[in-house]
Amino acid sequence: MKAGLGCAIGCMAVVLAGASASRGEVAEQARDGVVVHISHANDDPHRLLMGLSMASMMAEDHDVLVYFDIKGVEAVLKDAADVSYAQFKPLKAQLAELERKGVPIMACPGCLKAAGKTLTDLAPGVQVAEKSRFFSFTKGRILTLDY
Repeated sequence: MKAGLGCAIGCMAVVLAGASASRGEVAEQARDGVVVHISHANDDPHRLLMGLSMASMMAEDHDVLVYFDIKGVEAVLKDAADVSYAQFKPLKAQLAELERKGVPIMACPGCLKAAGKTLTDLAPGVQVAEKSRFFSFTKGRILTLDY
C-alpha cells in the first residue's frame, strides 16, 4: 500500500512537471546575494583584505554588494593608503577587481560624516549607501559576511 502511494505521488509529480514545461513555464532560479560588511580599514588589514577577497570569490556566481562602515569607510576614500597584508592582493587592486566585476561598493553616509568626510571624498566607483540598494541588488536570499 505504501509503495503504491509513493509511486502514485511520484507519477503525479512527473505529470505536473511535464504540464508546466509544455506550457512554456520555466521556473527561473533566483541567484542568492551576499552582502560583505567591512568595518575595518588599515587598523585591521587582515579583516579588510579578507572581506574583499571573499567578495571577489563570491561574485563569480552570486550577486554581491560590499558595504563599508565604522572605520571601514577610511579604506574607500580618494586619499586612502594602499593596504597590503600576507597573501592577499592589495586594497586598491581588489577594489578595482570588484569594480570590473560590477560589484556595488557602498559607504555608510553617517560614518562618512562621523569621520569628517563627504561623498566627494569617496574614491571613484564608491557610492553612498542607500537603504533600497540592500534589497534590490539580488532576487534571491541575502546572506551577510561580516569583517
